[in-house]
Amino acid sequence: MKNSIKIISWNVNGIRAVIKKGFYDFIKEHQPDILCLQETKAHPEQVDLDMDELPVRFWNSAEKKGYSGTSIFLNENPINSYNGINIDKHDNEGRVITLEFSNYFLVTVYTPNSKRDLARLDYRYNEWDVDFLNYVKDLEKNKPVIFCGDLNVAHKEIDLKNPKTNKKNAGFTVEEREGFDNIVKAGFIDTFREFNQDPDHYTWWSYMFNSRAKNIGWRIDYFCVSEAIKDNLVDAYILPEVMGSDHAPVVLEIKL
Repeated sequence: MKNSIKIISWNVNGIRAVIKKGFYDFIKEHQPDILCLQETKAHPEQVDLDMDELPVRFWNSAEKKGYSGTSIFLNENPINSYNGINIDKHDNEGRVITLEFSNYFLVTVYTPNSKRDLARLDYRYNEWDVDFLNYVKDLEKNKPVIFCGDLNVAHKEIDLKNPKTNKKNAGFTVEEREGFDNIVKAGFIDTFREFNQDPDHYTWWSYMFNSRAKNIGWRIDYFCVSEAIKDNLVDAYILPEVMGSDHAPVVLEIKL
């Protein structure tokens, strides 16, 4: 039995697109035990996967074609799997998958973007963020929780290149940052910051202005874990060199 497991989370910005951009090479190189994807933008029957390493697959696709969606690929069967958070108004966009294992829950989430004009900020702040946190706290009553994905917020000023000019922009509003404050106050740990307190570590870069080459980015993809398994953490890090999406994969190594 391995000492720890490696879970990778990645917003692929379209799984069919990333398959054409080195996806299989990425899996062979990094060898995740579990791979959580967000923004898959596809239904499973639209994707012909050639991936023997991770044969157990779960999908939650949005009702709207080519939009949102999540998936989890792994090499063992969980005890149970669940799509959504059991609230109809949230559950038609394919944003959450939960897998239950013997001693923990794994949740992957693609948090709604508040949109450039902040049209969805009220929904995000008053409904989604509240209900998702309640969902993972309810799971935690039974066993520890790991949740990962694109949370569409840079929590602190260290988590984006230009905080001062982005304070009223989606992903760095007071309301969205408060939503992440509430995650921390509820006892979940931002695992990356357990291992790295340095600036200039990002997981998303705009396609404009050559932002990625200049490392003008945002850290908006996370692994958060229950306090109860903090001592099980081995490492948490970003793979900024992995191309194929406007997001980089994030990695959690943990003893479970």
